[in-house]
Amino acid sequence: MPATRSTPDIIMIVVTLLLLSIGIIMVYSASADLGLYKFDDAFFFAKRQLLFAGVGIAAMFFIMNINYMTWRVWSKILLIICFVLLIAVLIPGIGMVRGGARSWIGVGAFSIQPSEFMKLAMITFLAKYLSEHQKKITSLKKGLVPTLGLVMIAFGMIMLQPDLGTGAVMVGTSIVMVFVAGARISHFVGMALIGLIGLAGLIISAPYRIKRITSFLDPWSDPLGSGFQIIQSLYSLGPGGLLGLGLGQSRQKFGYLPEPQTDFIFAILSEELGFIGAVFVLILFSLLLWRGIRIALGAPDLFGSFLAIGIIGMVAIQVMINIGVVTGLMPVTGITLPFLSYGGSSLTLMLASIGVILNISRYSRY
Repeated sequence: MPATRSTPDIIMIVVTLLLLSIGIIMVYSASADLGLYKFDDAFFFAKRQLLFAGVGIAAMFFIMNINYMTWRVWSKILLIICFVLLIAVLIPGIGMVRGGARSWIGVGAFSIQPSEFMKLAMITFLAKYLSEHQKKITSLKKGLVPTLGLVMIAFGMIMLQPDLGTGAVMVGTSIVMVFVAGARISHFVGMALIGLIGLAGLIISAPYRIKRITSFLDPWSDPLGSGFQIIQSLYSLGPGGLLGLGLGQSRQKFGYLPEPQTDFIFAILSEELGFIGAVFVLILFSLLLWRGIRIALGAPDLFGSFLAIGIIGMVAIQVMINIGVVTGLMPVTGITLPFLSYGGSSLTLMLASIGVILNISRYSRY
């Protein structure tokens, strides 16, 4: 192992903190009216987001100083723990139901979402497996099928909650890691066909998913039902123009766009800060992606490289899905925007994940 760098990647730290700061401001702006109406406190969501951010930043800087090879040793145990939590969340009395999904474990106001942590546990395990068995990944039976088979088991358990968005991010990230490891494109094509058949089965098995697909293709066919969220999101994007209506001046957050502080926060940001504000946020995410790829390419070993590419791939896929939903390019999936959306488990996980990459950057040659 080469000598540790004196400092981690400063650009990544600055970009992460900038995104986090914008997120806290936008969570307050998007949720003040809702917080006042529901909890008689305009700062209700903002204060909780500040708490989540504080925990997440502490985790990021703490993990930044833990040698990333530690996660290789604990990868199997972390994966097993997450599988146990995915089982526990399905047990009545343990799992908490919110928004029609049994995805949380907790007591009172404190809760965690195991599916969020499964994403990082799966990335860590795959990084270890691929670094030790990279040659096997070119084999369909010995490499690709067992690897993606494990991923699909986790995906199936997440779908029992159900949580299609988180499951899709985990599967997408895993595919990126396997592809980078050297899996054959011809094998991907065959498995993609099988995956499409399975996806079609999932869609057909649940009427609400069919409505989401049809509303994505033509949201105005059911403007007060399945197409409501997409239409209201587009109504947020349009009036923003070049410079936006001004911070705090969104109209759609006043009961039109459901839960504007979570999945659709980018719509509120675009409405208030306009095209320039939206592009600035996208530039920050692009910088984060660029630094993550550089760190992955310069990592001193395969485990560090796969781990970094998995984490930055997870962030990139989640950003693409969230913004795709907000702009009407993808069906509604219920995915948060990293560092900006309100949420404890997702924000803490993202900041902790960045801490892992920052530690890799201390050894990376780039």
